[in-house]
Amino acid sequence: MHFKFLSNRDLKAMDTLLDSYGGAKAISEKIESMRDYDTRKMIAEEKGFGDLLQKSEEYVQKFAKVEDYIEANQLTFNKKGICTTQVSGFQGARPTFYAIKDIAENGTVLFPTEMISVVGLTDAYVYGGDLITTLALAENLLGASKFCSTNLLGTPLPEERFARVEEVTGETFERRDMGGGMSQIILKNMGTPFGNLGGVEVGNNNHLVYLDGITRAALETGADFFLNPSWSTIVAACYYAREIPNLYFKISMLLSTQNAVQLRMLMNIFKEYLRKDGTTPIYEINIGNAATAETFIQCSKEMEASGLDVSLAAHLRINPDLGMEDFNWTKNAFKVLDAGRNITIKYESDGEARPFDTMEAYFISDEERNEKAELIGNVIYYKCVRCDMDAKEIMARGREARYADVSYRKKKD
Repeated sequence: MHFKFLSNRDLKAMDTLLDSYGGAKAISEKIESMRDYDTRKMIAEEKGFGDLLQKSEEYVQKFAKVEDYIEANQLTFNKKGICTTQVSGFQGARPTFYAIKDIAENGTVLFPTEMISVVGLTDAYVYGGDLITTLALAENLLGASKFCSTNLLGTPLPEERFARVEEVTGETFERRDMGGGMSQIILKNMGTPFGNLGGVEVGNNNHLVYLDGITRAALETGADFFLNPSWSTIVAACYYAREIPNLYFKISMLLSTQNAVQLRMLMNIFKEYLRKDGTTPIYEINIGNAATAETFIQCSKEMEASGLDVSLAAHLRINPDLGMEDFNWTKNAFKVLDAGRNITIKYESDGEARPFDTMEAYFISDEERNEKAELIGNVIYYKCVRCDMDAKEIMARGREARYADVSYRKKKD
């Protein structure tokens, strides 16, 4: 006996939502057209971010290079197991700019290749130039291989956004009137202003609101990689993006993939909605903080055996209010690499509990985030420093560590 994840009604709602934006092919083409630097820079300048980009162009010229570090330390990489570097908390254009400034002034830090942002997709962020400028910084100037945006389900939006999805899909969404033409999905569990530690609560058919938010952001800015927080949104994303080859997802640690049993549950979802070429829209799974090195290795082996090319990540340091005090997974990461397995090392924190190195920075308003941009940027800087220190230790042990293009003299393939 086999039970399908999605009903005919579910499928119809997602198909009509997709069609309302022109269909998969049109969405894919629009995403691609919005990803070149000149297009993004022109829009950023129109929105008032031109000076920020111009200064950043100068700062990135001062970044340290991997080749120089390898030559100076006479490093060779002859062992299996590749480390991919990832830092979280790039909270919009201004905080990212200040982190770039600090790294340029340091002159020795190699920049991570994957960047995570946990900013709610408010209308101001998506349509006001902040997100597209952040992407121009991350993907075009820094050459990050991935920049992950986050659609927090509890983000307040103009009422017209919800009304449109209801009209298109025929479904309804339980929400509150916030005044001034704004509405918000009602969350009933451990809530925050933007929803529930990254959106773990996706009740009823609210996955449609999630899909609508990422589609609008993708069309407006060329964003192509999104955090996916919950079981229903993962199933929905795998179906919705199966014919959009340049739309990807990262499964959040907050889903609690803490063991191989839960990993197998995910792989069965992937298998149900593979793309025609046999791949999945899921690019990466963040293994949960409770997992041991042995569990990570087991998950890596099973993922490899599945034939699915999905990256596995682990937090090495976390915010002091996200989990246990003094959490440090570094030795476990070394064990994973010693077993010849690849790993993406992720930093929610540098482990020093600095001011504003908390989940609070993820759930503040656009206005407050911009007011505290320099402080948040400094926190990002120290995360990058910690990530670089650990990745350099991994290189000293004879294994490759992967950084953003800006950290290489010759762009990576």
